[in-house]
Amino acid sequence: MPQELTVGDVASLVGVSVRTLHHWDAVGLVRPRGRTPGGYRAYSAADVGRIHRVLVYQELGFALTAITALLDDPTVDETGQLQQQRRLLEERIARLQHMADAIDQVLASRTTGAVLTAQQQAEIFGQGWREDWAEEARERWGDSDEWTQFERNATVLSEDERKRLQADGDALYSEIAAAKRSGVAPGSDEANDLAEQHRDLIGQLFACTHSMQVCLGQRYVRDARFRSYFDEREPGLASWLSAVIDANALRYGVDPANARWE
Repeated sequence: MPQELTVGDVASLVGVSVRTLHHWDAVGLVRPRGRTPGGYRAYSAADVGRIHRVLVYQELGFALTAITALLDDPTVDETGQLQQQRRLLEERIARLQHMADAIDQVLASRTTGAVLTAQQQAEIFGQGWREDWAEEARERWGDSDEWTQFERNATVLSEDERKRLQADGDALYSEIAAAKRSGVAPGSDEANDLAEQHRDLIGQLFACTHSMQVCLGQRYVRDARFRSYFDEREPGLASWLSAVIDANALRYGVDPANARWE
């Protein structure tokens, strides 16, 4: 590979558009320091390496502002950062493999016309779950990719797997309620860990981004039925959990005030 590459060369090499590279240059995300004799941008091997790291973080759902902060932080150990990226990618690969396995199971049993019954819903979400909630959710999100993932994954779970998922949820929400009672502050390491456990729990049924998780937290507060579901465990739990989710999402470049289902 040449010592320095033009923007067109780099675009072809890494699979992004010239326009994207120009934008990343303008916002300071990847700013090539070199210039060709004709005055055009020239990328070094180090610049290309930075681009690859940006692409990994993008694949993991990080916003550009968050990626810039991570890559430019002088206190961050670059080797440790790369190791963290690898761990996050391995987690995503595992989730995608789980989804692929679920698709295989659905295809194998498609002729049965399996749907998620009320009993199965209760096994997953607990005895407080109401069947009309699922009907409302289907009407609201039935055309979304996430709902497709949810039904695909949920219907192929065995009875033991559904009960295990419900038990995991009960245990996590008990831990969350205990943290709230003990005064754990949103944004603290302990609270952020609980937020990630909550997102991982949802991720067993559909791919939940940090922005989607914020939207769920907002619904926990605004919808009286969900608020009651959480607040029966611990007074004020719905609002506290939403605040915990918001504070954790900020670490990943998500503005809770502008969060979208994406």
